[in-house]
Order: sequence, then structure tokens, then C-alpha cells
Amino acid sequence: MTLHHLARQTALQFPEVTVSQPFGNGCDVFKVMDKVFMLSFHLEGKAAINLKVIPDDGTMLRDIYPYIRAGWHMNKQHWVTVYEDENLDESLVQDLVQNSYDLVVEKLKKVERLRIEALKSIPSN
Repeated sequence: MTLHHLARQTALQFPEVTVSQPFGNGCDVFKVMDKVFMLSFHLEGKAAINLKVIPDDGTMLRDIYPYIRAGWHMNKQHWVTVYEDENLDESLVQDLVQNSYDLVVEKLKKVERLRIEALKSIPSN
């Protein structure tokens, strides 16, 4: 599965996620309650995604995985860029997308967080 397809599929499972292209074709912006948690784009011909991280986690991830670097065009402490790679760990990508979503949800207003929790508790078909 390609990086973009895996990231999109993972992100769209979460409540209140919207996707738009405010920067034009070629850059999908994923938001929860109007707050960005993922960008999906191509850079130098390679698929890439930007994800929010805890700063210490970002440092560790960059040290361990050669396909994870400082966030392109983002705050380098709080964002990482994951590039398409033949050694890409799919479960790691899914975890990083989930963690990015959760980090953004943590900062939402209480009423928005409660809405998301309520939507998560509804069984899916």
C-alpha cells in the first residue's frame, strides 16, 4: 500500500476529519474540527506526509528511521515529514497518523473533545 493511500485510509477512520486542498491540487490537508493534523503531498517526486509529534518523539523517530525527517515547511520541533520508502513500516505510519490526530484533539475545546468521544463510542457498520 502506498504511503498516501495508507495515511488517507487511516485518517478517514477518525471522527470529524475533513480533507481539503487550500494550497491547490497536490496537497491534501487533513483536519479535525478545523485544526490540521496531517498534510499529504509530493516533494522532489516522492510521496510525503507531515504529521504532528511530541518533540522528543520526533527527535527519536528521526534518529531511528531514515525516511522520517524534520517537518517540511512546518515547525521542526512539533512536526515530522514521513517519505515514501521501500522499508516503510505500515503499522508505524498508522500509529503516527493516530498520534497526530490525538495530539490535535487534546488541544480542542472541551465540547469538541466530548463530541469526538461520543462519535467514537458509536459502533460502525
